[in-house]
Amino acid sequence: MVFITKFARVGVQAARQLRVKPIAVSQWRSFHVSCMLDKERRYTDKHEWVELLDANKAIVGISSYAQEALGDVVFAQLPEPGTELKQDDECGALESVKAASEVYSPVTGKVTEKNSQVEDSPALVNTSCYEKGWLFKVDLKNPEEFNKLMTEEQYKSFLSSSADH
Repeated sequence: MVFITKFARVGVQAARQLRVKPIAVSQWRSFHVSCMLDKERRYTDKHEWVELLDANKAIVGISSYAQEALGDVVFAQLPEPGTELKQDDECGALESVKAASEVYSPVTGKVTEKNSQVEDSPALVNTSCYEKGWLFKVDLKNPEEFNKLMTEEQYKSFLSSSADH
């Protein structure tokens, strides 16, 4: 009986708090539809990914596999906006406590933006390689190059079939 009385008191107190203190809008959880929609990413055999923003613009980063293999990234050197790149050109570098790795352009085009947040906080590559840890944006010169890269399924197959990446 004591348990029921205490339970009732807690319930009454909770009800009073809800009436007195309405929940602020900022406390509601929200989600973005864009997170739910699968954007098509294409991958290279060097573990870079490309995602189309529109027909001629793309965003580039490194795959989850690559960031795990590197370990904790401590330095990022990214291409400057205005840099003209050809497919497979070396365009930057990522250094970790374990190793250093070059970044290669998966497509031909002109760099329009680099992710300066990654240069300031390279660990973003480890914590959010597909969202906040992207490396640079590029205007595509040859959008067909995107279609020739590996799909996510092909990339997963590539990772499982070859021990030496």
